Amino acid sequence: MSDTGNQETIADLRTIADYQFGAGAGEALFPPDASGALTVHRSTGGRPRQIVAANGRIVSFGTDGRFTLGLVGGRRLVDALDAPAYRVVVGEESDPFVRDGKNAFAKFVREVDPAVRPGDEVAVVLGDDTVLAVGRAELSADAMADFETGMAVHVREGAGADEDGTEQANDGD
Repeated sequence: MSDTGNQETIADLRTIADYQFGAGAGEALFPPDASGALTVHRSTGGRPRQIVAANGRIVSFGTDGRFTLGLVGGRRLVDALDAPAYRVVVGEESDPFVRDGKNAFAKFVREVDPAVRPGDEVAVVLGDDTVLAVGRAELSADAMADFETGMAVHVREGAGADEDGTEQANDGD
């Protein structure tokens, strides 16, 4: 596909990201100065499927028209959007498990964006905004705060065990 076609695709994807995650998310996920460094993997029909940067997958674009976050995309959103937007804050006791790709449970949730609904894409973070994982919220924000049992976030990708900020991606189950 031509470079102009890719630029138009990225512009369209920015609009979708702004709609799904709020104003500013499109530029955070797909920065204008980095659009040449982004790779758009397409289906056989030409539809965008995954958007990848040099350091990993930013998002996948589902047939339902919504993004699923990759770890790189989750970090970009956390860096760009004010807390608590699209974040589920867990306690230190969850850190090794969630980093390893295990699901986050309601009893360990310390704080959550009040706008989170079941099915939303979220970043699972520590209190200092260190991204541990990305995944799909299974409960509403109110339920995460109230419940003592149950899965709060189905983790799709954990940050891995490196402590120096260069986490390695591990696939969740």
